[in-house]
Amino acid sequence: MSPERLEIIDRVVNEGIRAGGFPGAAVVIGRGGAAVWRKGFGTLGWGATSPAVSTDRTIYDLASLTKVVATTTAAMILFDEGRLSLDARVVDIIPGFVGKWKDEVTIRHLLTHRSGLPAGRDLWRFARSADEARQAVIATQLGYRPGRYFEYSDLGADMLGMVVEAVAGMPLDVFIKQRVFDPLGMNDTFFLPPDSVRDRTAPTEVSPPRGYPLQGQVHDENAYALGGVAGHAGLFGTADDLAVFAQMMLDGGIYQGTRIISDSTVRLFTQRAAGSRALGWEMAEGRHGAGEYLSPTAYGHVGFTGTSMWIDPQRNMFVILLTNRVHAARARRPATVIADVRSDLADAAALAVTDEELRIITMPAAFRADRAVNWNKPLRSRRSRHTKGRTRPLAAAVRAKSASSKAKPGSSANGASKALGASKAKAAKGGAGTAKKPAKGRG
Repeated sequence: MSPERLEIIDRVVNEGIRAGGFPGAAVVIGRGGAAVWRKGFGTLGWGATSPAVSTDRTIYDLASLTKVVATTTAAMILFDEGRLSLDARVVDIIPGFVGKWKDEVTIRHLLTHRSGLPAGRDLWRFARSADEARQAVIATQLGYRPGRYFEYSDLGADMLGMVVEAVAGMPLDVFIKQRVFDPLGMNDTFFLPPDSVRDRTAPTEVSPPRGYPLQGQVHDENAYALGGVAGHAGLFGTADDLAVFAQMMLDGGIYQGTRIISDSTVRLFTQRAAGSRALGWEMAEGRHGAGEYLSPTAYGHVGFTGTSMWIDPQRNMFVILLTNRVHAARARRPATVIADVRSDLADAAALAVTDEELRIITMPAAFRADRAVNWNKPLRSRRSRHTKGRTRPLAAAVRAKSASSKAKPGSSANGASKALGASKAKAAKGGAGTAKKPAKGRG
């Protein structure tokens, strides 16, 4: 790999910090079984005395990386053992999962976000206990028939977590610790971080609905309502621990002689299954921080708190970025900052590969972090595009045309209005029962 091109990573991440997108970050780039770039940037918080970030000690709230590192991986293990079928019906495992179309939902639907479950519910607003929150998830009705549309769903991941618990016969956090984290030596990856690691855990929300600043407690309110252990969020970990996990995935489910998952199961779950999704994982298609240069077989995931992990089997490479961009960000649009930094990081890693068959010779003229588009500048309003003198005559012309139409019932303007009314009536008559495609989720 090119050291000069890898140095772009420093510039990109530091630009994100200088712009106020996040106070610090941990980055690990791995290739061929080695960490080729491993570095902590900035500090845990914005304070002058805040500790420096390190890849081996700083613990971050991983947010939706929980979906793949914990929940999907647990499902992979159970699938490997023949205890969980992709086409098994959820209702056969969770008997309370009943309602319109719900008896059709399979494990495959949950993994590909095509179950029909909505994106989420504000469990934290009404659930008075973790059990009440769980029952609310199970009782959630579908928005459409399973398999018809993609809708990124936290609730689907929560149901998958409950399926894992029912099949494994133990809580999700206990199962994944025994079967993955302990065997791999991922000692700083867990749900419900102990008080002993609070000082080296990056803080997140300063003024959450809970009413106090968060550090060492899950940022996601629904995960908190579910007791801190949920299929969609709740996992904490270090960049170095995630590097071990990513290397295990690259090596086909084994790490330094310890087999976690079979290589055939790794291949099955990380290949395209439906749309842009693999089973649990997302395929790298230039969205959600994957950049433009990762291979077509690359897969990964992102987390709301500012985390991401992309794994590229063709390049035998992984790219890990952990931040706490939800911690009192000083940038106007921190979501834009982290999106650009994620993409730049993936691009810089891919561009640094020098193998002849994978080498990308042409470098972009500038990276997203160099341009910093819409990071901090006020957005221009539509009205600012027109001068005051130009908009007035236009408005006057519209008023004059309207008056003319009212004075002449047979005018073309009036005819157009009638045609529009007829079109609406026709749509109302013939459009009943047409399914509406839900809006896509964020990843």
